[in-house]
Amino acid sequence: MKKAADLFIRNPWIDLAARLCLGVVFVYASFHKITDPSAFAKVIYGYGLFPAVTINVTAIVLPYLELFTGLFLILGVMPRSAAVLAEILFLAFIIAISVNLIRGHTFDCGCFSFNKENPDSAGIELLVRDLIWFAVGLVPVFFKGKRV
Repeated sequence: MKKAADLFIRNPWIDLAARLCLGVVFVYASFHKITDPSAFAKVIYGYGLFPAVTINVTAIVLPYLELFTGLFLILGVMPRSAAVLAEILFLAFIIAISVNLIRGHTFDCGCFSFNKENPDSAGIELLVRDLIWFAVGLVPVFFKGKRV
């Protein structure tokens, strides 16, 4: 009898659902950052973790990285590689959020919009959400079967 986890990572429909959900999240998250890179640069600065010289480049490159990662997941183009990249991005987000939560630093996460009125929009809920998305991303990373 096969283990439940083995069946889980071999089900092409679970893999497809995970890739589509992750892909949509990344594509959606990229749009406001692409259209307003200066506001996104301010959000990155608000994290208080990055050298000033890297902020503008990050504000320009990261949204396109999110966009293409999402599109590759949705379209099934190099799905394992795209999923690994998504996991790296989620891990970076988790670390950045965790450091700021530990420091008691209030900041706007900039995930899906820029919250100019309430910069205290990132909290433990955001961390839990990213941990859940990280767990979802493990499905296409470890998938062992023929993809749909």
